[in-house]
Amino acid sequence: MAVDILGYAGKRVVIMGCFSGTGEACARTLVALGAEVHGADIKPSPVDLASFTQVDLKDPASIEAGVAAIGGEVDAVFNVSGLPQTFPGEDVVTVNFLGLRHWTNAWLPRIRKGGAIVTVGSLGGMNYLARQPLLKEFMDNPDIASGRAWYLANAERAGDPYTLAKEAVNTWVQQSAPALMERDIRINSTMPSPIDTPMLNDFRKVAGDAVLSAFAKAKGRYSSAQEQALPLILLNSDAASFISGVCLPVDAGLSGGLATGVLNLQQMIAEASGG
Repeated sequence: MAVDILGYAGKRVVIMGCFSGTGEACARTLVALGAEVHGADIKPSPVDLASFTQVDLKDPASIEAGVAAIGGEVDAVFNVSGLPQTFPGEDVVTVNFLGLRHWTNAWLPRIRKGGAIVTVGSLGGMNYLARQPLLKEFMDNPDIASGRAWYLANAERAGDPYTLAKEAVNTWVQQSAPALMERDIRINSTMPSPIDTPMLNDFRKVAGDAVLSAFAKAKGRYSSAQEQALPLILLNSDAASFISGVCLPVDAGLSGGLATGVLNLQQMIAEASGG
């Protein structure tokens, strides 16, 4: 007899960011696993969901209305939306962190005991521990409006908005884990390497081919959307019931190689550039 170790059959879940890419792959897989999947995004999802609600993560009223429209309790929250640096910086930090935090906090009273939250971060946020004073300043802003205002006033010091937002995601996950565990709710994030989705072209415009190729060197290719969706599904599943506060690299070993000196990013970029 097959054993359902993930435990999604009959579970009610909500996924923010299911229009395309990793979010679409995640939503499709959750439906196949027997979950009741409620999706939200700025654009309609092609997945056959239990419901879809249009939500703009830059707009607090839209977020609150979206949560109310879906309603009820949920077992898991998946945060898979994202915006690259080709958009205005204040929108990047809002969609990738401030709005997601607002969305998640609005769901907290509705998450059942034993529930879980997972958010897509990025390898771009892996230096978060070294930037805690700056991140604290940013994250101490309690809402979207004040967070956007802080970013606009501190953009030069904050640096790349995508990196700032993803570092904030990792910090938020680890800060939140102890208090949420008191309610038997888990929270984790993933840190993907570049993913072969349409958004990759936006990152290519910002970082260039050499940098992206260097990040793909560990496996010799970019990851697929499904290869990033499955770890999200694992982290929010019954199989991960004792895992919380984790920022999981999903990068074919790249970050481990960089951390231990086995790999040298600058050398990899130079090689990818033909140098």
